Amino acid sequence: MRNTAKITTAVLATGALTLGLSACGSDKDAASDTSGPLVVAASPVPHAEILTYVKDHLAQKAGLDLEVKEVTDYVTPNTSTEDGSVDANFFQTTPYLDDFNKKRGTHIVSVVDVHLEPLGLYSHKVDKAADLKSGATVAVPNDTVNEGRALQLLAANGLIKLKDGVGTTATPADITENPKKLKFKELEAATTPRSLDDVDAAVVNGNYAIEADLKPAKDALVLESAKDNPNNNLFAVKEGNEDDPRVKKLAKLLTSPEVKKFIEDTYDGAVLPSF
Repeated sequence: MRNTAKITTAVLATGALTLGLSACGSDKDAASDTSGPLVVAASPVPHAEILTYVKDHLAQKAGLDLEVKEVTDYVTPNTSTEDGSVDANFFQTTPYLDDFNKKRGTHIVSVVDVHLEPLGLYSHKVDKAADLKSGATVAVPNDTVNEGRALQLLAANGLIKLKDGVGTTATPADITENPKKLKFKELEAATTPRSLDDVDAAVVNGNYAIEADLKPAKDALVLESAKDNPNNNLFAVKEGNEDDPRVKKLAKLLTSPEVKKFIEDTYDGAVLPSF
């Protein structure tokens, strides 16, 4: 059993509301209080697992009181970091963070890159991407960056072609060639593994693949390359909190040789250290 406190979106939202009602304008004081535990919102796998390893094996010696809160969506960690419900988060990539800040008006900043989770195409119906039939349905994450990243993965492997320069903002509307006449089902990223019995294939984020007992290095029909990949997962805080001594301690621990070995030993290539 993971030694972490599970938390739902509703619970975090309620906590944020309670904080807002009780703080009465004391956000500045709350942000400057570094005496309590560092509370970090994280996706369960691998982020919370990595943090739990740090908490159980490294934090006490470093003088860090660390609290890990598992969150299963891609919105709550940032909104809760912004409103002070949590101190930091660990779940996202730089392109996703940049897009989120732009669209939501939040002020979350990266502290340090920790790892890469290669995005992969999976199927319960075919063994090779080339075997997808004409008109096959492919599930893709519905958030801007991960959908673009998924389409770039398909384009890199010859399944579609995209407009030049669309990058991680690509949507199905940017497809210029689709020889297999693939159809796309846009789903919340966390639900893509569960769609595999209902669609012909699905592009799944690395952390959700691991949770679903998929082995990216073995099971993916095609897999993102780690070389020159901008999609490293990062440890983030609200702007202005980068110099919090607790944040600095955790950043150092997350990029330590011990954590690098833990990632390599635990995830067998499904998660790659980026430091």
